[in-house]
Amino acid sequence: NALIYEYNPEAGRRIIKHAELIFCLDFNVLKRVGDMAPFVKDSGAKTILIDHHPYPDNSFDTVISYPEMSSTSELIFRLLYQLGECESIDKDIAECIYCGMMTDTGGFTYNSNDPEIFEIISFLLRKNIDKDAIYSNVYHNYTEQRFRLLGFTLLKRMKVYNDMHSALIYLSKEDLQKYKSTKGDTEGFVNYPLSIRGVVFSTFIYEDNNHVKLSFRSRGDFACNEFAAEFFQGGGHLNAAGGEFYGTIEDAIALFEAALKKQESKLKNASS
Repeated sequence: NALIYEYNPEAGRRIIKHAELIFCLDFNVLKRVGDMAPFVKDSGAKTILIDHHPYPDNSFDTVISYPEMSSTSELIFRLLYQLGECESIDKDIAECIYCGMMTDTGGFTYNSNDPEIFEIISFLLRKNIDKDAIYSNVYHNYTEQRFRLLGFTLLKRMKVYNDMHSALIYLSKEDLQKYKSTKGDTEGFVNYPLSIRGVVFSTFIYEDNNHVKLSFRSRGDFACNEFAAEFFQGGGHLNAAGGEFYGTIEDAIALFEAALKKQESKLKNASS
């Protein structure tokens, strides 16, 4: 059985406290696990990081990091292959690996030109997974309120900076409350402005509890992770990154627009 720390932190802390080995997947710095971080750090357990984000920190006992992988799920498969454990992959495991590879590549629409990725998919399909059902469960399973929020966001909360091939969407806490937004409702919003002809850099800024979060996406060679690290204490991949800001959403937007100006030459020359 899976236990989600956010929903049952007390039970999660007990498990962490008595653990001897903790696998840390798909993040490169311990602070990414939020409130759980100090308990993992103080647990006394050995920690093994398996990840594909660049620049992992040194707070783990063992680090397996390959930024060239399309996803951590692909890396997990390759580790099992190297260990000679491919035959231990059953349908349930295959579904999890496929789902992780699918979501981290936008349904195999980016960062997925390596032919070996599709050899892995072929192997997983032979485990009788239903890739169409997996896609449907992930991408065709949204609430009505999410779509109403999306419509509002694109109509009322989008700014396009044509001269810098960039776009911004943003949502205040009041906006999110008005549309009764729940966790996950805004997943993927940041990708929509990239469908606009000429836009190579998209940003989503939204209020979350006591701070402001930012998601960045790009097409081509504009480095989201460098932008996030330089201006918003963030990081990630070349074409997908995140950051945070402690202050008002208005100040976050002002900083973002100032940062765009500083990156103007890069954005104007970015390839898509």
